[in-house]
Amino acid sequence: MVKELEVKILNIDIEQIEVKILALGGKLISKELQVNTLIDSSKNPIKSSIDAYLRIRETKDLLNDKETTTLTLKKNLKNNYVRENIELNTNIENKDVMLEILHDLGFDKIEAGHKKRTSYLLENARIDLDIWDENTYPYPYMEIEVENEKALDKIINMLEINPENISTKSIVELRDELDKE
Repeated sequence: MVKELEVKILNIDIEQIEVKILALGGKLISKELQVNTLIDSSKNPIKSSIDAYLRIRETKDLLNDKETTTLTLKKNLKNNYVRENIELNTNIENKDVMLEILHDLGFDKIEAGHKKRTSYLLENARIDLDIWDENTYPYPYMEIEVENEKALDKIINMLEINPENISTKSIVELRDELDKE
């Protein structure tokens, strides 16, 4: 079980923010290609009982030439300032078998999205620069993951982030907003 505090920064220029992160001493820690498969039930949606979502993430680490597949239940805790989550993670050996098990348990909604992620460490904050495929989410964004709100304030100030671009929404919520437009 992992607890995380994070926000998304919308309306960014990936190249400009990457230059700024590096100029401030940020260290490249990861370059990944991901397939994120969201899993839900049409009869008993996960969100109807808890504020959460279930996913399988296949990660290809381009720096270390490693591949992993992880099943995650990501539960959101209420916090107005940051997105506070509890993640329950387990590595899985076979995605197709896991999907079949989940389908047999009533999880009949399966949707995959592809993402490129470049990650940096800056002042003990993890900064992820995410670019999804056009169908999943057409705009790049940055995630900042920190240990506490004071650390978040420091990073936001260092990167000179406009508060209007800070979001505590999940990718699912951001996509829902796009669908409503």
